[in-house]
Amino acid sequence: MLTIRTLSVEQIPEAFEIEIKAHSHPWTRKVFELNFAERYINLGVYDKDTLVAFCICQYVLDEASIYNIAVTPEFQNRGIGYYLLSYLIDKLVEYNISTVWLEVRESNKNAITLYGKLGFNEVNKRVGYYPKGESREDALVMALTLAM
Repeated sequence: MLTIRTLSVEQIPEAFEIEIKAHSHPWTRKVFELNFAERYINLGVYDKDTLVAFCICQYVLDEASIYNIAVTPEFQNRGIGYYLLSYLIDKLVEYNISTVWLEVRESNKNAITLYGKLGFNEVNKRVGYYPKGESREDALVMALTLAM
């Protein structure tokens, strides 16, 4: 049975392992550490007591930014990302957040489809934002307006 709990600083090593497995250009350990502070809602999905997915989200005033989400490869394509983000969105409503922002690689069609199912819309493009081998890849900026 999967459960969602707050991700604590003590779980950074586990989340970092997922990050390395799930992303072509993972965050550094230091970046993880810097994203555990006030005004963050960091969540983990657990299969029993094993962390299998996480998200990192910061909120300021009435806006939130999802900075990172990852599902360990063995658990991908099971709806865990949808489950986690739906839970996060419900939490953000409780915090009176009006807009949620995120960026996604233009080539990450699975993530773009997921965000679309949750109501996110593309609002901008950042040309050459992400590294991709020896070149760069565009980022889509997406936003979700929450009912207040």
